[in-house]
Amino acid sequence: MFLETFKVSMSKFEPITLRGPLLIIIVININQITEIILGETKAYVFFERSYGDMHSFVRTCKKLREEEAARLFYQIASAVAHCHDGGLVLRDLKLRKFIFKDEERTRVKLESLEDAYILRGDDDSLSDKHGCPAYVSPEILNTNGSYSGKAADVWSLGVMLYTMLVGRYPFHDIEPSSLFSKIRRGQFNIPETLSPKAKCLIRSILRREPSERLTSQEILDHPWFSTDFSVSNSGYGAKEVSDQLVPDVNMEETLDPFFN
Repeated sequence: MFLETFKVSMSKFEPITLRGPLLIIIVININQITEIILGETKAYVFFERSYGDMHSFVRTCKKLREEEAARLFYQIASAVAHCHDGGLVLRDLKLRKFIFKDEERTRVKLESLEDAYILRGDDDSLSDKHGCPAYVSPEILNTNGSYSGKAADVWSLGVMLYTMLVGRYPFHDIEPSSLFSKIRRGQFNIPETLSPKAKCLIRSILRREPSERLTSQEILDHPWFSTDFSVSNSGYGAKEVSDQLVPDVNMEETLDPFFN
């Protein structure tokens, strides 16, 4: 059992009408809350037991073979697609937000909805610059106006998939300003060791223009997931020795210090 503590202020609570699919989201795709204890100033929230997070797993493995990456990433993308269908934008998406639910590391769930934004209707426009620098989309960095929250989530999914398969971020730099410049340009290299379908999926997600990206649901329909990896080229995703570029703490600071 996992415990998190939150400060509570009753004055900030307001009634919210949630769409029907959100009830399914909470059961299937999100780490379950087992108990909530309310104190005078804090809420103690108990979650189901977990067995580590995806970020630590990728660091330990260096990178994943395509068969394993496809199985885990499908669950990650499914969680995001269900949330989008239920009227939620998740915003601060990253590998660390997904946790394993079994010791064999075969089932993953979204850790919580801590940073999620509940949409009022079908408009998913957001204006705040929220997220983790390594996973942030170009339009969040480029605009002072609004952007599509769902498309920004999809960009973060692309960063996750690339990192799982390659063992490093598609855009990385020690200096945040240099990192943001690389993200704005949207240029990255894909190793030849990846299969054509994996390359296609990555390129279809990590597009600079938000309207050109696949949706979270379209990601699930990509033919990469239906690949018979038992007969495909065994070299795809091979774990050759490479420099570890996924840091221990993956630029966990938020974007706030860079834009305030």
